[in-house]
Amino acid sequence: MSDRDAKFPSHFWISLWRQVRTKLLFITTCHPQTDGQTEITNRTLTTLLRGVVSKSLRDWDVKLAHAELAYNRAPSYATSHSPFEVSYGLNRVTPIDLIPIPQESRVSFEAERRAKEMKKLQEQVRAQIEKVDE
Repeated sequence: MSDRDAKFPSHFWISLWRQVRTKLLFITTCHPQTDGQTEITNRTLTTLLRGVVSKSLRDWDVKLAHAELAYNRAPSYATSHSPFEVSYGLNRVTPIDLIPIPQESRVSFEAERRAKEMKKLQEQVRAQIEKVDE
């Protein structure tokens, strides 16, 4: 979903999203008409970036990666899981994860078992979101 660029309502984008069966909700800053979740996410990200970026606003591009990591590792209220955990099954991408693990300590998951674990987690997240929406 994008609400910040006039290029998105173009014929190309409308056709593309129709092909992938995605419903577009066009909004403007004066007339927000989204599902509410997008507005909350935008407000959260704005607050996060304001807290991270200095007053001169010259270092926002350097701090953006830190803000992205912080947001994607934080569990949401609706799901009780972080976006990384929902997408990948675990929270990784931290400095500690960059340290090489000794070969004898590594764990290898079977692909089918891992897929089942991720599917179960995503089903739990979906149920939790539906529960919060009620």
